[in-house]
Amino acid sequence: MEDHFQLASYDFHLPEKQIAQYPADERDQSRLLVMDCPGEQIFHRQFCDITNFLRPGDLLVVNNTKVFPARLLGHKETGGKVEILLLHFPEKQPLQTDNTARAKVLTLVKSSKRPRKGSLLHFPGEIKARVDTIQPDGKVAVTLLFPATKPLALLLEKHGQIPLPPYITRAKGTTNADAKRYQTTYARHTGSVAAPTAGLHFTSKLLNNLANMGIGQTTVTLHVGYGTFAPVRCNDIREHIIHKEYIKVSQETSRLIRQTRQQGGRIWAVGTTTARTLEFAARKTGQVHSVEGLCGLYIYPGYQFKVVDNLITNFHLPESSLLFLVSALAGREQILQVYNEAIQQQYRFFSYGDAMAIITKP
Repeated sequence: MEDHFQLASYDFHLPEKQIAQYPADERDQSRLLVMDCPGEQIFHRQFCDITNFLRPGDLLVVNNTKVFPARLLGHKETGGKVEILLLHFPEKQPLQTDNTARAKVLTLVKSSKRPRKGSLLHFPGEIKARVDTIQPDGKVAVTLLFPATKPLALLLEKHGQIPLPPYITRAKGTTNADAKRYQTTYARHTGSVAAPTAGLHFTSKLLNNLANMGIGQTTVTLHVGYGTFAPVRCNDIREHIIHKEYIKVSQETSRLIRQTRQQGGRIWAVGTTTARTLEFAARKTGQVHSVEGLCGLYIYPGYQFKVVDNLITNFHLPESSLLFLVSALAGREQILQVYNEAIQQQYRFFSYGDAMAIITKP
């Protein structure tokens, strides 16, 4: 088997102290490693210096999904503590006559004893969760019950917590600041349980500066599911099944991409979620078309990119599908060399960590 299909070929040692537990003091003051693939050069900068690498006529594409407070803390009917993590935004059911709204959702449940099927879990805001089925993999399907007069999104905003990734292991858990910092400044459409973290580095001022430089900006939507943290368990990475996520690409975005290409500009994807969305939208013809639905595109070495020229991203976990994607763009050996350089230079990794820009089209 070729090395780039072996899971073990994507392993690297990361000192635990370099897993970022908090974001940088200011979004655009995180560090930026620029990987110039054609020039075979590496530059060490701050994120605000990204302006030096884009040029008039380029197009910046961001994912405008919004993280919702998917973690609820409450108690079981017996009084014992229980915590649930909603794995996607709940699917609302038709309203019944008892003035109680219902929504189905798949969850992870944490409690001293697994709740019984049919039991009710109680949460603030008059939210209850009825346990419907317990799956073999441990996930629990529940029906949320809540007052029909109160939108579920507002109830979650008031009573839920932002679900930080499992590798953020603070003693005191989430803070009030996380509700703002684990969210991009341009987040608009609610639906993610994890942030598209490459976008966390952009401030409104930085985006305005880029616009004033003549750099176009447009959006796509991909609602990030908890599956983004799912470990790859196949020795041959080609056997891995990627999780499907909701995406939407508008006609305006597809038009701007075609126009940018025709005029010689470069397409910059902000984040692996944006990259997957754009490539999925172009999978049939090689041109981006408007699309709405579920995206299950799995990108690993051997994939030929049709849309994305350059990628802004964070540093990813060893043996993860996100590491496969950046390796498909820039080469596995090259990526691992750059990661080793980043570790030596004390870059901060993962969601709240530093950023890198991969340039394949200078």
